[in-house]
Amino acid sequence: MNRTILSLLAAVTSLAAVTGYASLAAPDDGPAPRAAAPARLPVERSSLLCPAPATSDIAETVYTSITPQSGAGGGSAAASTASTAELSPSVTTLRGPADGADGADGETKDGENAAENAAEGEAGKDGSTRKPPSAKPVVTLEQPGKPVGAKVSGSAAPALIGTATGALAPGWTAQQTTTVSAGDGRGVLGVSCAAPDTDFWFPGASLAKDRQDYVHLTNPDETGALVDVELYGKDGALGTALSDGIQVPAGGSVPVLLSTLTTDSAEEVTVHVTTRTGRVGAAVRGAGDETGSDWLQASTDPSGTLVLPGVPADATSVRLVAFAPGDDDADLKVRLATATGTINPAGAESLRVKSGMTASIDMKDVTRGEAGSILLGPDEGAPATPVVAALQVTRGKGGEQEIAYIPATAPVTDRATAADNRAEGSVLSLTAPGGTARVKVTASPGTEGGTRAVKTYTVKGGTTLAVSPPVPAGLKGSYALTVEPQSGGPVHAARTLLLPEDGIQMFTVQTLPDDRGLVEVPAAEQDLSVLGD
Repeated sequence: MNRTILSLLAAVTSLAAVTGYASLAAPDDGPAPRAAAPARLPVERSSLLCPAPATSDIAETVYTSITPQSGAGGGSAAASTASTAELSPSVTTLRGPADGADGADGETKDGENAAENAAEGEAGKDGSTRKPPSAKPVVTLEQPGKPVGAKVSGSAAPALIGTATGALAPGWTAQQTTTVSAGDGRGVLGVSCAAPDTDFWFPGASLAKDRQDYVHLTNPDETGALVDVELYGKDGALGTALSDGIQVPAGGSVPVLLSTLTTDSAEEVTVHVTTRTGRVGAAVRGAGDETGSDWLQASTDPSGTLVLPGVPADATSVRLVAFAPGDDDADLKVRLATATGTINPAGAESLRVKSGMTASIDMKDVTRGEAGSILLGPDEGAPATPVVAALQVTRGKGGEQEIAYIPATAPVTDRATAADNRAEGSVLSLTAPGGTARVKVTASPGTEGGTRAVKTYTVKGGTTLAVSPPVPAGLKGSYALTVEPQSGGPVHAARTLLLPEDGIQMFTVQTLPDDRGLVEVPAAEQDLSVLGD
């Protein structure tokens, strides 16, 4: 018997065995069983992107990275040898010509800028493409439950691209906190390193003469990405100069000065970032001559109801900016959730947002010494029209004022983490827009030592609870806070970091959307038809 016939007989025998086993395994009466519900299992891979922090020579940047320990959201107590979580420099970071030209933080105001270089897909003749000095990871995490930190100084810090696998992937979180003590771009700039995506909305940016706002685009993949940046003012879409899109090289990062994209001016604009090809991380850096600077992160997806949590008690000015991306106008009811209940803020009870236009309202010192959160929903009798929204919050006055941004954020469904907290100056805000909720908050050990602490809070429905969170015993370094709803209605969360310096009320606010550490595995059923006739 030749080898071909033997192979054919072996294949027939194997198929008969598989078919026979499947027939024996299937029940004789009735359809094959189905799983009762999709299983929710920990993700096995996560990606995070951090924008280039600043180009000021006096900038000090702290990175903190953590994967929460096992609990709600999965994960294991110790990482396997196959688990990794590293943040490494981007391959290229495009800059404007001649660091230090015009802008106090080194970002150029000229039209010959990084966006144009990126659109050409190559560096400018002035050497505007910076390659990081080393591909060595800046931050390497080794086990869940214990954060690690790193510090960099000066203007050379590039954007970071990171991946976590195995037991370090579920809930992996990283925070980038930069302090610039002087100059027009001074302030505390905090940003949660975010996952790449293809669509972002940033209401609250500006093209005012005293502002220098950049959108930072970072590409984590091995192929280039083509990105569109659209701007919308109070009268609708603004004309842009880059009809062919912006090319973001593989593994690279591009900061784009918004004022170079249009000749129109606008006090408030909504920035819409989409990709034609590939995916990117995106964040907007807003900087004013008098107001300091901070990062504006993307609003949650357009929705008829939104929550903007964590307005500080001592806010001297709060400005709400909203945009309606659909075909319908939105009539919004504006409410403030305080520690004692929900109120309609005098003079700022409603906001009309026309389709395709940016609208805003000055809420002044709406919190009046009591921390709160802004709730948006349809006005009486109006339909729930999807919108995106953000707050520009100011603390201090005159030359000592400082800004931060609070985008609308989704609720924490399983777990969320703020990675960088200090022994003093952290404030955790928990908002329950519906029913009363119980929330567990875990303080991790510090990056250099300490013992974790756990505390449970009850947030009454329709209120905001602002607390000084638990601090690890014997804390050394910075630590992480993990929020896990236990029961009751939905909870929205934000963390404020207060770092005053030389009389300036420097601060930054990070919202805490769910870390999406779990993924649903769909139900399966037996199907013998895959074996053929």
